[in-house]
Amino acid sequence: MRRAVLLLLATIVAICLPAAASAAVPTDPRISAAAAAWATRPLYVDPDFAVLVDEGPLLQKIETARLPVYVAVVPTGEWFQEKGDTALLAGWLAAANKKPGLYVVMDGDLTYGVPHEIHTSAPTSTYAEAKQPMSAQLSAFLDEVRINDRYDAEPARTEPLAPEPERTYPEDRFTVGKAIGNGLGGGALGLLGGAMLAGLVLGVAALVAGRRGGQQ
Repeated sequence: MRRAVLLLLATIVAICLPAAASAAVPTDPRISAAAAAWATRPLYVDPDFAVLVDEGPLLQKIETARLPVYVAVVPTGEWFQEKGDTALLAGWLAAANKKPGLYVVMDGDLTYGVPHEIHTSAPTSTYAEAKQPMSAQLSAFLDEVRINDRYDAEPARTEPLAPEPERTYPEDRFTVGKAIGNGLGGGALGLLGGAMLAGLVLGVAALVAGRRGGQQ
């Protein structure tokens, strides 16, 4: 029931706040709940996901990481206002929390992460293996994180990506020259094929005639 209410609220917010006009941190119950939880510890688990989380080991992985890590285990998907762009959701979480670190969103299947104002490079996402505990999922994600001053310490993205331009292809316009060229090409191939077939027929006929003559 709570999950249904959460989805309904997110849908209403998405309709009322179009992406183009949304603020840096839109109103979202997942964001507000995570930011409130992070005031006391770096892990927030949506109540509907509690049964999926090995909370003790997961929290230990977070607290022993080489850099500040904030994790939110929350539902994601196209029906929320980030519209499937979970990296954008992580950016909103970072902006709401207002602290440098690596912001990670986990939904049980994928682990997403974005650096926020730290010299770090992180994979966009990693997949969970079959029946892999969430602590192991996070560990696999953190293993691919690289910390180096050559990486810019930029704020996480809080705006939707610009839509990709549609691909256009040049129109193959009809011209007399192309028609003639295609016709000549097809005619030449037809003549060549016909000549080869005629030669084959004549060759067989000659061979047969030769055999008959030798038998008389």
